[in-house]
Amino acid sequence: MTAQLSQWPLTSDGMRIIVPTFIQDYLALNPLSKQCYPTAFGYYPKAGGHRMSREQHNDNLLMYCTAGRGTLEIGSQRLPVGAGDALLLPKGSHHSYWADTDAPWTIYWVHFEGELAAQFLDTVRAGSAFTPLLFMGTHSRLVADFEALIETRKTGYSRRSFVHAANLLRQMLTYLSVVAPVIQAKRQHDMDLDGIHALMEEKLHGQLDLATLATYAKLSKYHFSNKYKALTGHSPIQHFLHLKMERACHLLDVSGISIKDVGRTLGYEDSYYFSRLFKKIIGVAPRQYRNLKRG
Repeated sequence: MTAQLSQWPLTSDGMRIIVPTFIQDYLALNPLSKQCYPTAFGYYPKAGGHRMSREQHNDNLLMYCTAGRGTLEIGSQRLPVGAGDALLLPKGSHHSYWADTDAPWTIYWVHFEGELAAQFLDTVRAGSAFTPLLFMGTHSRLVADFEALIETRKTGYSRRSFVHAANLLRQMLTYLSVVAPVIQAKRQHDMDLDGIHALMEEKLHGQLDLATLATYAKLSKYHFSNKYKALTGHSPIQHFLHLKMERACHLLDVSGISIKDVGRTLGYEDSYYFSRLFKKIIGVAPRQYRNLKRG
């Protein structure tokens, strides 16, 4: 279960944490960590001379490059790695990687194992053909998650702290599974998703049709709808309705206005239609929702 570690001498700024075997054994049995847990993790700044080659990788690896450059070889592919790229290397893969000589990379990394480790890795690249590289861009949340993981080194060999580290790792991977597909689709389709969502927010108190959204995106309704669904997994009008119902929930939570007035605030003059739509999306009628929240 021991992670295969990169052959690179640590500088005074570098950080490498190897999870002891007895802690790994504990994490592998603990129901709060056995699905996915770290075996080693660290941070290498400006890692000149950093190089690794594995014939048979015995755990999974997530690496995030924040600066500089490097190269990844996996199978027959040789891929350039730059700032903002995340490497996803599953257990059993034959690969090599190394830092650029002139501009060596700065990387965060974590090796991990567990009953569902492969599934956690798969969720990050769900819906697309396997690629070992994902461009994430400058992502402060991902850096913060790695830093939080590294902070666990200060607790010695506390089993509770490593259970916490395992759940930080799970959070990191599931968060990547949410944002990575959107980032990839945005790059592929070149759509101003933030602007479209701002327009939806602006129109929450009224109506908004597909034609208006497509005009904003400078696409036909057909192409806009298809591209939007590829980005988000659902249709633009469906997302707009979900935003409206989220606002309705907020109004039901924080105000004492009538359900009829909540509907009117969101552009629905027919309170029965509003209630039916709310129940279809949220799962309960507005009155039931309000009573449940107050209970």
